[in-house]
Amino acid sequence: MKREGMVRRAALAAVVLCAEAGTALAAACLVNDPTGTPLNVRAAPNGRILLTLGNGEKVEPVGERTHEGKPWLLVARGGQELGWVFARYILCPERGDPVEAAPIPPAEQR
Repeated sequence: MKREGMVRRAALAAVVLCAEAGTALAAACLVNDPTGTPLNVRAAPNGRILLTLGNGEKVEPVGERTHEGKPWLLVARGGQELGWVFARYILCPERGDPVEAAPIPPAEQR
């Protein structure tokens, strides 16, 4: 099993346990969108876009849901819920693990 997959599964398991306990996940996770575009934060899984987040921004997963077979996370920042993001674009390191977000490609010159 790939290490990244193991980290993501562990983070999702922690989200479930914390959600059941009614608390937020203590460790911050990072936006890690390999497409190089801002990550859409939505009102519901695959719903209306509320805002976007750039690679490397910290978020706290506070809930999870599967929509059409794909994993989604409800994320917060500073205790305030932001909305739903595609879970595969969020990287939650294990405690003490250094992690870097995907690089943001340079803007095209016109």
